[in-house]
Amino acid sequence: MFKGIAGSEGIGIGKVAMIKEQDLTYEPKSKLSVQDETARFEQAVQEFTQRTEKMAEEMRNNVGDKESEILMGHVLMISDPAMTDEVKEGISGGLTSEAATEQVFEGFASMFEATGDELTVQRAADLRDIKTRLIKTLLGVEEVNISALPAGSVIVARDLTPSMTAGIIRENISGIITEVGGRTSHSAILARALEIPAVLSIDNITKELIDGEVVIVDGTDGSVIASPGSEEVEKYRELKKSFDDEKKELLKLAGKPTVTADGRRVELLCNIGKPDDCALVIERDGEGVGLFRTEFLYMDSKEQPGEEQQFEAYKKAAMTLKGKPVTIRTLDVGGDKDIPYLGLEKEDNPFMGFRAVRYCIKNQDLYKTQLRALMRASAFGDIRIMIPLVTCVEEVRAVKKLVAEIASELDQNGVAYNKDIKVGVMMETPAAAVIADLLAKEADFFSIGTNDLTGYTMAADRGNANVAYLYSAYNPAVLRNIKSIIYCGRAEGIEVGMCGEAASDPLLIPLLVAFGLEEYSVNPVSVLSTRNEISKWSVKDAQKVAEEAMACSTEEEVRNILTKYRR
Repeated sequence: MFKGIAGSEGIGIGKVAMIKEQDLTYEPKSKLSVQDETARFEQAVQEFTQRTEKMAEEMRNNVGDKESEILMGHVLMISDPAMTDEVKEGISGGLTSEAATEQVFEGFASMFEATGDELTVQRAADLRDIKTRLIKTLLGVEEVNISALPAGSVIVARDLTPSMTAGIIRENISGIITEVGGRTSHSAILARALEIPAVLSIDNITKELIDGEVVIVDGTDGSVIASPGSEEVEKYRELKKSFDDEKKELLKLAGKPTVTADGRRVELLCNIGKPDDCALVIERDGEGVGLFRTEFLYMDSKEQPGEEQQFEAYKKAAMTLKGKPVTIRTLDVGGDKDIPYLGLEKEDNPFMGFRAVRYCIKNQDLYKTQLRALMRASAFGDIRIMIPLVTCVEEVRAVKKLVAEIASELDQNGVAYNKDIKVGVMMETPAAAVIADLLAKEADFFSIGTNDLTGYTMAADRGNANVAYLYSAYNPAVLRNIKSIIYCGRAEGIEVGMCGEAASDPLLIPLLVAFGLEEYSVNPVSVLSTRNEISKWSVKDAQKVAEEAMACSTEEEVRNILTKYRR
């Protein structure tokens, strides 16, 4: 059995269809004139754009509008002068189009990858997909044709890129297995949209499996079984039937409130990265947005986005949600998210460096531009402001002071805004957890960011394989921080939510119910399954589980208790 990341739930049984890496060897130095080499590059960009637009149309017809936007995003990226001009500069320096493309796109991809943020890292994967396809176009190498795969195929590849996915005929694909990718990667997003079971990030799986070999793909627990026996096949066929029946039952929860088994109402919101994602929130029955990451507004631009550009983005989100809450996290940028035009200095330890609210408070012109845009947009819906990486009361007070100054300016100019706009804190550092009682007196709400809270509490980088065993929200230290934050917020009468991965973890749901969490913010695709998990627990039953779990001394003991009681 092989273990990986559960990218798309479900059970798939079929034969391996190995997608092999193609030879993309090229000459680094050009023998053509700069003019001819540039013309060659421009012709390749034109062909790439035409093919991608056609793929996007196919994906729109076969999968959906939202998924086709991934490929249209590739068209926008390839047309960005910030990238194409740099490629042409490389060509002017004597490089072939292939070498210049490799240099520029890999440089931008490495920049995004260094952030550690899952959604930003996905941008790196997009850029590498574009780079590879553009080099294929330049070399005249044909794209892999997945549409020709027969029924019962299980795709096995290093990565399943959006361009490859465009050709999938979902009825023919029983499962997907890759060597890279996570829950938020486009391969996972597209697999879930196609409702194809997928297991991602299994090292060297393309060398471990054989073309035509029968495999079982368990996208629910992230396992792959090669050459299963007849008893295993029968067992998983029964599991597949149970999963399919359960999925039909989940659809019955659409349009219903999110309540515990004893009738306690909670909010079930969604995490998004751009205004267009709000349509998916509505489609998946989310009750609002608990986390709107604003970094892409800055990363998608070659210069600092102006107030009007930001205002329109926030306004669009607010109007799409029609009065439902939209919690917008202010710019979380710094040493670990390098945006060239901001002139950020390289740091030895960027995750503990000059970033997020620290950077914004020191760069007030940039920050006030964003805050003004947010406050103006609040006239069109229930927009809330959330401050990232808070470690002390002074930071909250500094932001609230800026908000008060902007409110005064807007009043003087007769500009509409929500005069009761809420300013909250993203609770994601041990310091914030320790002084949660003090922060609760300053903030209008808390939202627990469990991804960073786990990493900072355990002093463990989840991307470092040597310490990955420490990165777990089930660790008693992390759970105590979560419990304390919720307790302090509720004691002060402010709303407490959670926007990290833990909010949709079925094992943690009884603990969160017992602690009194009021708002769960999850990936849109997890809305109905999370609503279902919450509905299984009464506060009384959840508290019994919490008592046992919180008495444990180790992560393993906690996990075992939660697994034992899972419903």
